[in-house]
Amino acid sequence: MLRHAIAPSARYTKASNDVVRHPRLNSDAKILLLYVQGLPGDATCKPLSELANKVGIKGRAYQKAKGQLVEHGYVHERRSQAEGGRWLTDQLVANTPLTGEQALRLLRPPAPSVAAAPPSTQFPTVGEPTPRVAGGYEPVEDHCDKTTPHPPTEPEPAPGSAPRPAPGSAPHRAPAPAPEPPQQTSTPLSRTPTPPPQVLTANPQTPTANPAQLARAERVLLSLRHTRRELRLGVAEARDLAVEAVEWFERGASEADLRHALLAERPQEGIRSAVGFLRYRLHRKLPEPPVQHQPCERPPLPELVECSGPGEPHLFRPMFGESECPSCRRAAAEAEPEPLPWRERIALINGTPAVSPAGG
Repeated sequence: MLRHAIAPSARYTKASNDVVRHPRLNSDAKILLLYVQGLPGDATCKPLSELANKVGIKGRAYQKAKGQLVEHGYVHERRSQAEGGRWLTDQLVANTPLTGEQALRLLRPPAPSVAAAPPSTQFPTVGEPTPRVAGGYEPVEDHCDKTTPHPPTEPEPAPGSAPRPAPGSAPHRAPAPAPEPPQQTSTPLSRTPTPPPQVLTANPQTPTANPAQLARAERVLLSLRHTRRELRLGVAEARDLAVEAVEWFERGASEADLRHALLAERPQEGIRSAVGFLRYRLHRKLPEPPVQHQPCERPPLPELVECSGPGEPHLFRPMFGESECPSCRRAAAEAEPEPLPWRERIALINGTPAVSPAGG
């Protein structure tokens, strides 16, 4: 094999051979890691999924590549709750594998101090070389989030001190303390706001679900991970969602109907939260309640009447206002003489003797 390689003089990214030749990272994972490593510092505010979308890694391919990077220590995530109840997802992308403890030390926010420290000293060092994060740069000031200092306010006079001069007099004030420098917050990762988790509460108007039905619904929810990896649920999450899934069974749906409704029509932008996606599907695709058919009311039975036919007196129930019972009417019909053949009826009408068929 011949090789012709010219080293670029500009616009290049230094990549470790441990990443390029990693035997357990596919091509999408390597391309995504090298692309993020070569980004400028102002691109660290975007989530990893948006950066992967720019290089054509979407959907299941992105989930697989991200899973490999997380498994081998190149990507770490942490969820935290900010002021106002909003949840934030912190992402750390490193060009060297990091353990969970090392990543936690980089993800932990710096402790507040009176004097602002330089950006290079706001993150603790670890035993290994400092990793490059979110584009191949050292941790720098986050351009998406800056704290604005409040204007200094005049301190209240201490008890026992001289009172303030009245308005219009010559003011004699002590020099106001110098305002503290604004505390800079720096983070090497992007934050993706996600809605706060909703707590399931049982409906007080519905009775407690059957334990057998709950176990049945929980089994269906846990089996979804075999079809789609992004729908993997924990045992506690599946138990909470099973309360809503039981209503499907109460409305006549089968396990196959429930599974098909939860797996059909996969969104193009992917699934960020399996719990939120399944709860939305359970609510939006809930089948209609079964129709309660009212039983038909039978008309009242007619009263018994005495038969007017011959024989001993007996009672029967007329259906159409008849005066004789079915047995008497049948006997009267059988007692009637048989009708004359057509030849004899014609001869009787014409006054001629009847001629038998054999006599011609």
